[in-house]
Amino acid sequence: MSTTQTYTVTGMTCGHCVASVTEEVQEIPGIEDVDVVLESGSLTITSSEAVDEAAVRAAVEEAGYHLA
Repeated sequence: MSTTQTYTVTGMTCGHCVASVTEEVQEIPGIEDVDVVLESGSLTITSSEAVDEAAVRAAVEEAGYHLA
């Protein structure tokens, strides 16, 4: 069973930002799908198990952005 979680990312300004966040978040174990929407800053992840928010926050910060 998949789990979906949605977050808001601040600081993204272009498609490269979206790609950076997507790339980092996809590296979290258990992640099946990552959807980042530049206009709203939304980050939706689908995973095989619940993912710790701290792992998502760390990945987003590694890409150079922040969770709201």
